[in-house]
Amino acid sequence: MTTTIETAVGPRAIINGKQVDYFGGTSYYSLHADSRLIEAARDAISRYGTGPGNTYDTPPMQRLRGEITRFFGTQDAHVVASGYLSDMMLAHTLAPRFDVAFVDQKAHYSVYDGLRVTGKPIVSFSHRDPEDLEARLRESLPPRRVPLVMSDGVFPVTGAIAPVKSYADVLEGYPGGILCIDDSHGVGVLGEQGRGTYEHGGVSGTNHYFGATLSKAFGALGGFVTGTHEFIEDVLRSDRIPEGASPLSTGAVAAAAEGLRILTDHPELRAQLRANVSHLRAGLSKLGIDTPDTPVPILCIVGRDGMDLKTASKRLRDRGIVVSHIGPSGYSDSPSVEVLRIAVFSGHTVEQLDRLLGSLSKVL
Repeated sequence: MTTTIETAVGPRAIINGKQVDYFGGTSYYSLHADSRLIEAARDAISRYGTGPGNTYDTPPMQRLRGEITRFFGTQDAHVVASGYLSDMMLAHTLAPRFDVAFVDQKAHYSVYDGLRVTGKPIVSFSHRDPEDLEARLRESLPPRRVPLVMSDGVFPVTGAIAPVKSYADVLEGYPGGILCIDDSHGVGVLGEQGRGTYEHGGVSGTNHYFGATLSKAFGALGGFVTGTHEFIEDVLRSDRIPEGASPLSTGAVAAAAEGLRILTDHPELRAQLRANVSHLRAGLSKLGIDTPDTPVPILCIVGRDGMDLKTASKRLRDRGIVVSHIGPSGYSDSPSVEVLRIAVFSGHTVEQLDRLLGSLSKVL
């Protein structure tokens, strides 16, 4: 049966005609339903139309780039139609700077698709394994050649965090080595200021790049990269996407800018999200379900003998609770067994979290 959501995404939603507690998707701050983003989009469309219909710059896009640089503390940024395209844009731009790409074997499809267009050799290394990365570098990188290492920052199904500091340490032995991540699930969530996996992992310095999305924590649509003025000029000069792809709609641009402003000005939202994650993780532990002790708002229940998670997800839905059931190897980083993926929002109440825990205790 087709799943149809008939309201804005949020802690409560109407799905297939039934009001439910919603623990799916990626709207970690429920900004997709926030009246401030909706009003910003409405005002921008009224003034500037649905989109420029060309590659001209616009005041809403200028504001969005400004909010991105303010949030991430960078000099400049460039925005494209999706986070998926941001990985391709990075790969295009960085292609002249590396010879061989080394990629986590469970990296998102966008990572592999983005790198394939460069025509450079791609070598996979074991999932989240710096030691195997180092072995693959020794084995597959010709002398005096430059590697690029690429991975998700936060993996979308399991919520696992890439060991970016260890990757950066490995690359210190390779002059010019580049570290690049798709941080779509990390930005807005991880780090003291919400700047993502690099901030969380204590990685700073040059030759570290990331692409990300505006469609998850920031409540809108689109993808982006950040960096120095020189790097963004290189993006615009080296890559075909900025010149050949239509820009985002005006409403999406204005909504994204407002979402970034809200998360910049209201760090208490991150504190609330982390409190909810901690509460649910503690409750799962009492049920005998261990999850990594991180702030990532993705909690994954991995199937084991005696569990029928597909039936459990249906029984939860009968109780008015929606989580995501994903079959074996059903997505980029899915394990070889079925899982329940639970997304936590800052707007979930303690009562909702406890209702989920109580229901899980009965259906698992």
